[in-house]
Amino acid sequence: QVQLIESGGGLVPPGGSLRLSCKVSGRALNTYTVGWFRQAPGSEREFVASMKRFNSNPYYDNSVKGRFTMSRDNAKNTVYLQMNTLKPEDTAVYFCAADQQLITSSLRIPSEYDYWGQGTQVTVSS
Repeated sequence: QVQLIESGGGLVPPGGSLRLSCKVSGRALNTYTVGWFRQAPGSEREFVASMKRFNSNPYYDNSVKGRFTMSRDNAKNTVYLQMNTLKPEDTAVYFCAADQQLITSSLRIPSEYDYWGQGTQVTVSS
């Protein structure tokens, strides 16, 4: 059974950093397309970053480019999102997602991902 478990969220002041982790079970990690999404209260779920299966080059939303870094450790079956220079508008529940087939330009669409974690809260104070 495919499982995704996020961790690493918390409360951080503006300009601070957090590293989110997502442990993925079921198959070798590099066989999954993985993504990070976030959802603030009253807002739609928003794309943050993704990494296609068999490809280690991350794709970022412009809102986080240059501040966030997505990576993976295949030996640990874990995906990371290093978040630096955090802003109040980064406050949201962050979700990791995975799919075993997705490699297309639909990476930004949540419904394209079959598997989701439960989310971890990131709060950046003003």
